[in-house]
Amino acid sequence: MSPALRLGITGFGLIGVCYGFARFAFGLFLPQIDAELDLPAAVGGLIAGGSFLGYCIAIVVAAQLTERVGARAVAMAAGLIAALGMLGIALAPSALWLAAAVLLAGISTGLVSPPMAAAVAAIVQPQRQDAANTLINSGTSAGVILSGPVALLIGAEWRLAYGVFAASALVLAVLASFCVPSTAGPRAQPSPGRPALNAMLRQLIVASLLMGAASTALWSFGSQILAQRLDWGSAGAGLLWVVIGVAGIAGAGAGSLIGRLGIDWVHRLSLAAMALAILLVGMGTQPALTLVGGVLFGAAYIMLTGVYLVWGVCALPERPATGLTISFLSIAIGQMLGAPAFGLLLSWLTLDHAVIVFTLLALAGGLARSAGARAPGA
Repeated sequence: MSPALRLGITGFGLIGVCYGFARFAFGLFLPQIDAELDLPAAVGGLIAGGSFLGYCIAIVVAAQLTERVGARAVAMAAGLIAALGMLGIALAPSALWLAAAVLLAGISTGLVSPPMAAAVAAIVQPQRQDAANTLINSGTSAGVILSGPVALLIGAEWRLAYGVFAASALVLAVLASFCVPSTAGPRAQPSPGRPALNAMLRQLIVASLLMGAASTALWSFGSQILAQRLDWGSAGAGLLWVVIGVAGIAGAGAGSLIGRLGIDWVHRLSLAAMALAILLVGMGTQPALTLVGGVLFGAAYIMLTGVYLVWGVCALPERPATGLTISFLSIAIGQMLGAPAFGLLLSWLTLDHAVIVFTLLALAGGLARSAGARAPGA
């Protein structure tokens, strides 16, 4: 097996564990955790805010560490921190312990992506790097796919589930020690100072902020929308989650599509799909159309994260970890701003108004252009 293939498999799994298990699975198990630990109402908000802050800090630190100590050490750290955080969740005797463990697990999500981009830049042939990056990035969907059925089948045994998740993270950390290069290669050597805010980066920041904000309509309020529109409980929300995860595997093809159509066309088409998904889930009253919306959202979201990953690397080819950090941090900031904005619209106006506004946010992101990006297939 070639080093590039080993890296692709390991990176795919590590992304899946850190995003799908360590970060996104918590919401699926929250009702069972709440029932056992009797969490105060304010703790959920505290945990969510702390997890976001940890992610933002970690992804910035990860880019700097990757440029200084290499991809292997940072990738291993991400896996080990995910394992420790999820083990802490499994053993949590109190709300305070749980909050600290969820924060630790969330930090792994911020650490894992930059070293993967740097590793791909170091050992994958240039013409295959976009495809490799987007394939690894789609590992998020694999984690979501696996965590959904686990939550539905053994949700009451949430401590056992998190113990298994922690063990899988430990295995991936060990694999990273063998399959991720120890250094990021000459392309990722640190450059003095902050990167210049060129036209590509400015457009990327605008696009990823708007996409991140729009995505919170479903990531943060999907269950509430389903309860209001279709009277679905947690089982229905879990089903939609699995559908989103399965469809997200299509995002692995982002690199190939970019090679054929270019960044801008893939970007616009994916945002249009996300906008339609928000409408179908947010305003539909038919279960079948809601699930179609879930399919579109899963495919579009992972495709878009792949687009912004490639866009960031194109903008800073000598500092791929930093380019990825800028794009993913912008998405996260957009999500931080989007979630409370959607909530305010719900309280001030109606669900229909909130859905329409966030559909327009998704479409507005398509106005950004990847000025100066390399030609498709280059």
